Amino acid sequence: MASTADFRTGMVIVYDNELYKIVSYQHSKMGRAGAVVRTKMKNLLNGRVLENTFRSGEKVEEARVEANFYQFLYRDGNMYYMMDPETYEQIPVEESVIGDDFNYIRENDEVKVLMYQERPIAIELPAAVELKVTYTEPGERGDTAKTNVKKPATLETGMEVQVPLFINEGDIIKIDTRDGSYLERVNK
Repeated sequence: MASTADFRTGMVIVYDNELYKIVSYQHSKMGRAGAVVRTKMKNLLNGRVLENTFRSGEKVEEARVEANFYQFLYRDGNMYYMMDPETYEQIPVEESVIGDDFNYIRENDEVKVLMYQERPIAIELPAAVELKVTYTEPGERGDTAKTNVKKPATLETGMEVQVPLFINEGDIIKIDTRDGSYLERVNK
């Protein structure tokens, strides 16, 4: 059991028999009333965001979540198969656990999988990933200027993003995994 004094961003708790990750919290005291902790929590199973107020000192159950690195092997229907690189044990992960993050992972990529009671509940991606452009309209001569004009590009995972005009097929670009936006071209 943990107290509200132990709250920190990223902490996973059990609330109403479901797993929630604390996105933000704020301790406040108003006048004669007791102190409270206002939290914004995200449900790890369905992604729903919930705002809740706890009394200061209230006890909550802290979930014991383990983070393990797995290698993504392949997708079969709505199941993604991951392998532990040390034991070679394979685990199936449902598409609902991965959500839209499948746009950022390729076969053989290393993925951080959060496990609760030996069951995968979520994946964590790095802040940015490098992906190859498989299709985009060719750039015209003179399109090297840094302008805000964008064009669509299809990446090797099938994801489509808006990129500057100077990006060509075969270029490797860095993509922000939080919002799916283009960050920069990678020189390799």
